[in-house]
Amino acid sequence: MWREMKTRELAATAAVLLALAVPAAAQDDGMPQGKRPTVSRDASPSSNATVNLINLLVKQGTLSEEQAAVLVKQADDEAYVARQATRDAAAKAEGAEKKATSAADATSPPGTKRVTYVPEIVKKQLREEIRAEVMDRAHKENWASPGKYPEWAQRIRFYGDIRARYEGDYFPAGNSGYLENFNAINTGSPFNEDNATNPYFPPTYNATQDRNRFRFRARLGADVDLFDGFTAGLRIATGESSSPVSTNQTFGGNGGNFSKYAVWLDRAFVKYEPVRDFVSSVGRFDNPFWSPTDLVWYKDLGFDGFAIQAKQEVAEGFTPFFVGGAFPVFNTDLNAGLNTADLSGPAKMPSRDKWLFGAQGGFGARLDSETNLTLAFAYYDFTNLKGKHSSECLVITASDICDTDVLRPSFAQKGNTYMRLRNLAFTPITTAQYQYYGLASDFRPVVASAQLDFTQFNPIHIILDGEYIWNTAFNRSAVAAVAVFPNNFSSTTDGSASVYNGGNQGWLARMTVGNKEIKHLWDWNAHVGYKYLESDAMVDAFVDSDFGLGGTNLKGYFIGGNVGLGENIWGSVRWMSANNIAGQPYKVDIVQLDLNARF
Repeated sequence: MWREMKTRELAATAAVLLALAVPAAAQDDGMPQGKRPTVSRDASPSSNATVNLINLLVKQGTLSEEQAAVLVKQADDEAYVARQATRDAAAKAEGAEKKATSAADATSPPGTKRVTYVPEIVKKQLREEIRAEVMDRAHKENWASPGKYPEWAQRIRFYGDIRARYEGDYFPAGNSGYLENFNAINTGSPFNEDNATNPYFPPTYNATQDRNRFRFRARLGADVDLFDGFTAGLRIATGESSSPVSTNQTFGGNGGNFSKYAVWLDRAFVKYEPVRDFVSSVGRFDNPFWSPTDLVWYKDLGFDGFAIQAKQEVAEGFTPFFVGGAFPVFNTDLNAGLNTADLSGPAKMPSRDKWLFGAQGGFGARLDSETNLTLAFAYYDFTNLKGKHSSECLVITASDICDTDVLRPSFAQKGNTYMRLRNLAFTPITTAQYQYYGLASDFRPVVASAQLDFTQFNPIHIILDGEYIWNTAFNRSAVAAVAVFPNNFSSTTDGSASVYNGGNQGWLARMTVGNKEIKHLWDWNAHVGYKYLESDAMVDAFVDSDFGLGGTNLKGYFIGGNVGLGENIWGSVRWMSANNIAGQPYKVDIVQLDLNARF
């Protein structure tokens, strides 16, 4: 009986002795909750020896005040955890003691005396168990650092940026006013080419009247860590339309009068990285292909579809990489069809889905301690982008449909060569010639990209970028045979017939000097370059939207610079002078002044 009583008493008092074993510094509740010792060179002596030591190191210059504050914060958090462990231990001990006392009183005869004894190994074991339990709660609930987000919220990283821009577009004398806007036709009603029933010109781009615009761009995104290598991302952005190459919004646009502006879903993807540097992505994500310039791809273009990216350092300073993917450019509407003029009734059209397939291989190499080279080659295959003549099609009104209408581009800028899509049938009662237009060439470009980075003056870099594109699917004679006049036909002064002079190549060279990134006050860089991009070297829908006001069939120089105005705030200036290569005379000079902020 005495031994059983003794065992119960040992259990009842063990937790009490454990509380006494916690270091006295951790049990010190003399400091008000949430208040920490002041650490600085001029701080008065503290009752805490650790804080006094840190203050001494600050005075001696061994630690900065910022580093010391971090150390004090860490010590305060650890003391908070220890105090919580002490309180939990005391509470458990009190409960255990009450239960043990009640049990002992029920079984012990009157006058029995209990002697408390806890072996050292038991105290140590209990102390470690309670501390582990409290620390686990601290990490999961973050009550060791008041104000810290819970664990699930820490896996979400928000980011965004805002840009305000002034843009001036200046057209010199001599430009042709007849620059046909095929995108306006293809995204609206077909154009009636019959002069007898339609005396009007087709829609055209402005090439003669100077414009001034104040614009802004705002984007907000979030990346989320999921589990086991899975991440997800979302981003919304401004934009005057769903254009793939611009998120700019013009002040006073959308009807003016301080009307609200639209926000679009700009990114939505899931990524999986099972091992380091091997990533697969699905959804709408950033351009997966390495592209040092905007000759081929607009720098903020989003890709829809699936892509894989892989790289591996195989030798010191030498890292090959590979990118591949499949991307739907256009998907045929589920109910796409046409009306027929006979009793057979309406008919559904076959799918005309458009796809982009791409592959890129390259490497990054450290030539020496101060010189880095990146080189890559890519091949892209666009399917079903080229237009085709329809079967014979009877069109009486603008709402009638022909079986190749879906091959017209759903978005375009300018520069590509176009052909007529409809093979119109004529009857005595039909004179109108309602027409849509498609791309006259296939596109299977090969692209070579290179960057040479000199860091001899680090943090100042000297960077040389270059890119070359060649559309291997371009057939000049076939394109010229179907091209719509005067689209990419040269004008003549001697009265001879105009000649088609579109092309399939392009290149860009650029030099940048300064900081590689603009993050801090007075960071700076400046660049100068030259661009040459023929009409059908690349699909004009996906190239830069600023140079020459967007599209292909442009050549000219550009110059600009950036300067940091504070942490993650910077100003930019850029001048671009572009001329057309083929077709009617066209030239535009553009100046852009930007104020940028990111977070």
